[in-house]
Amino acid sequence: TMSIKQQLKYLIIVLFFLACFMNTSNADQDSYSGSSLYKIGIGDILSITTWKEPDFTVESVRVRSDGKITFPLLDDIQAEGLSTMILKKAVQKKLSVYVESPNVTVTLINPMSRRFYILGEILRTGEYPLTKKLTVMQAFALAGGFTEWADKNKILLYRRGDNMEETIIIRYKDIIKGDFSKDIQLQPDDTIIVP
Repeated sequence: TMSIKQQLKYLIIVLFFLACFMNTSNADQDSYSGSSLYKIGIGDILSITTWKEPDFTVESVRVRSDGKITFPLLDDIQAEGLSTMILKKAVQKKLSVYVESPNVTVTLINPMSRRFYILGEILRTGEYPLTKKLTVMQAFALAGGFTEWADKNKILLYRRGDNMEETIIIRYKDIIKGDFSKDIQLQPDDTIIVP
């Protein structure tokens, strides 16, 4: 028979994995490449295909640090801050000088601009891609979990947004007790610090 402490530990682990499953089950339906809400960022890798025009097709192009991409005959095109649909229309408009009624598809291959960071008393600190909807608890799992010296009562999340900075206290113990509303969804450029 298991002791009460072992049973509690087992229950916490089951609840954690259940929460992870619930938060990621819809991630495929809301992929970033298909979402018109996704804004292209610096470092993102795009594929731009022009139907029946292999000379005007680029398999893989990275958005440069100035926010632009280079496309055959069209030189530099602004990509940062646009959705894939708006970039598609911009490329089609510029291509119409060379091709009659161009049919362009812009696909986000790798959202490299979407990253988060985790530092401190965590096994694998560093930069991680934010390729789907991730929560703080899932970030801890990605980073290998805590070191033995981690102070789980003082975990902070730093978030920078449109002309604002925010510090959020992560209530780790509340989350593992079952209050999943405290398991915050990460945003690009979030930094988690585990003291």
